[in-house]
Amino acid sequence: MTYTVTIKPSGNTFSASENESIIDAAARAGFTLPYGCRNGTCASCKGKVLEGTVDHGSPQGSALVDFEKKAGLTLFCQASARSDLIIEAREIATTGDIEVRRLPSRVQSIDHVADDVAILRLKLPSNEQLQFFAGQYVDILLRDGKRRSYSMANPPHDNQHIELHVRNMENGTFTAQVFGSMKEKDILRIEGPLGTFFLREDSDKPIIFVASGTGFAPIKSIIEHIIERKIERPISLYWGGRRPKDIYAQELAEKWANTATHFKFIPVVSDATTDDVWSGRTGLVHIAAMRDFPDMSGHEVYSCGVPAMVEAAHNDFTSKCRLPEDAFFSDAFTPSVDPK
Repeated sequence: MTYTVTIKPSGNTFSASENESIIDAAARAGFTLPYGCRNGTCASCKGKVLEGTVDHGSPQGSALVDFEKKAGLTLFCQASARSDLIIEAREIATTGDIEVRRLPSRVQSIDHVADDVAILRLKLPSNEQLQFFAGQYVDILLRDGKRRSYSMANPPHDNQHIELHVRNMENGTFTAQVFGSMKEKDILRIEGPLGTFFLREDSDKPIIFVASGTGFAPIKSIIEHIIERKIERPISLYWGGRRPKDIYAQELAEKWANTATHFKFIPVVSDATTDDVWSGRTGLVHIAAMRDFPDMSGHEVYSCGVPAMVEAAHNDFTSKCRLPEDAFFSDAFTPSVDPK
C-alpha cells in the first residue's frame, strides 16, 4: 500500500509505502527531515503525527516511550505509514543539494591521542572529493554488511582526506580493528555525507557548542569552517570529559580562543582525580553552560556526544534557559557494538 504524507507547516506532500520509513520516503521525494543515527536511538528525528496511523517500528531504549506515542510523537527514521498522514516536522532544504556517494578510501594515518581515542585520517582517491556540510558524518561499510557511523572532523574546504575521531568501545567490531589490526594503507569503503547536524549560516545568533568526548569531532569541523569563512558570531565551546585526558585536543581549542576575541573555550571535567591536578571547571558540561547562560533565548546551541548528555542539554536548555526548540541542533553518538 502507498499513502500520502503531508508535512506541516510547509504543506509539502510525498508518497510513502508501508515498507519504508517516513524519512526515507521524504528523501526519495526530495525533502529532508532532521535525523541523526537513523537507527532509532538518538531521537533527532522525533516529530508529531497530527493525523493518521503509523507503525512505530523498533525505537531503542528511551528514544520513544509509551506516553510520547500516546501524545502522537514518533521517530520518523523508524515509523512507517499505515494510512494517509499529516505530520509536523521541520524541513531542511540544503542537504538535498549534496549527493550521497560510496567511495573507497585508504588509511593515511592513525594517531592515538588518548588511551581510548584514535584520530583516523582516510585518503580519498586522487580524482575524488567528498562534498559535505561541516558537522555531517559518513558510514564505514564493513565486510559483513554492517555500518559504523563517524562524524567528519575536517572542514569542507579540506576535503582531500577525511578525519574521524574513534573511541575504543568494548566489543566494538570496527573499533577493535582500529585499535588492533588496522595499519596504514588499509582500504575502507565509506558512504556519505549523512546527517542534518551542520551550521545554519542564515542566522547571526551567538552559538553555544556543547560536546562530550569524541562529540568534539563534528564541532571541530564546524568551528574550522567558521574560521575559514570569517564568520564572527560569538562562540562559546563547552567540552566535557570524565578526566582531563578525555579533552584530547585541548591545545587546539585553546589556540582558537587565543586567536579570536569572539571565541571562548570552557573545558569541563566531571571525575578528576588528585593525580590529574585539575584546576578548571568541574561537573556536568551542560550544567556549566547553563550557569554561564541562564537565558539562552537569543542563542543557538549545537550539542554532540553521548545521548544522555544531549538529551539532558535539550531538556534543560529549553525548559530552564528559554532556548527555543528550533534553536537546538544535536547529534547523539549512539555506539554500535556486537555481543560477545
